[in-house]
Amino acid sequence: MATDILLISSSRLHGQRYMGYCESILQAYWQGVEEILFIPFALQDHAAYTHKVSEALAPMGLRIKGIETTTDFAAAVGEAKGIYIGGGNTFLLTQTLYRHQLLAPIRERVLSGAAKYMGSSAGSNVACPTMKTTNDMPIVYPPAFDTLNLVPFQINAHYLDPAAGDTHQGETREERIREFHQWNKAPVLGLREGSLLHVQYKPGEKQAHLKGVQGAKLFQAKQAPQDYVPGDDLSFLL
Repeated sequence: MATDILLISSSRLHGQRYMGYCESILQAYWQGVEEILFIPFALQDHAAYTHKVSEALAPMGLRIKGIETTTDFAAAVGEAKGIYIGGGNTFLLTQTLYRHQLLAPIRERVLSGAAKYMGSSAGSNVACPTMKTTNDMPIVYPPAFDTLNLVPFQINAHYLDPAAGDTHQGETREERIREFHQWNKAPVLGLREGSLLHVQYKPGEKQAHLKGVQGAKLFQAKQAPQDYVPGDDLSFLL
């Protein structure tokens, strides 16, 4: 069975509805999956978050079930054919995944090929080995920064390039990633707004392709950053 992972930088673009810019990609990705288990742990109000996502994705033919509506979270993961972790605060998301002991069950279910995985923003962050390249404030204290490790590199969601002529004197996103590389070796893929990465593990083959309407910038320790555009093959990251 193939492992399917879809990592999305952002659920919205300016002036567009929820996931509107990637609707056709989502419909193709989730074809054959009747129900998607949604994990809303990156926000405080789980029921409201699930309701919002369910209403937004229903017109695309996607059916959502919130994990908070189940009595046994691990069992829900073990039965899921698709898992979607939404955006919000990565510290809160990671803390809650640890509290419910869901990191190992999700990882096993996805890497076995039994369930497809989709992450948006914080949900993409936790698909990485650690959550260390998130942009979020530490509003809570997770037991560790280690996350799902579905892919062997890091994601920086909502990646922003410095604006030409900007007089801001604070750190840029690139500078923060460089700081990460002073202590860590993993590549960091900066996904710009509107970019997605589709990862597939097949017998004897691993693939990663950039999709969406914007590109991405790859940072590797002691190397110049490289820009990529939708359609590019990033399988070398795997």
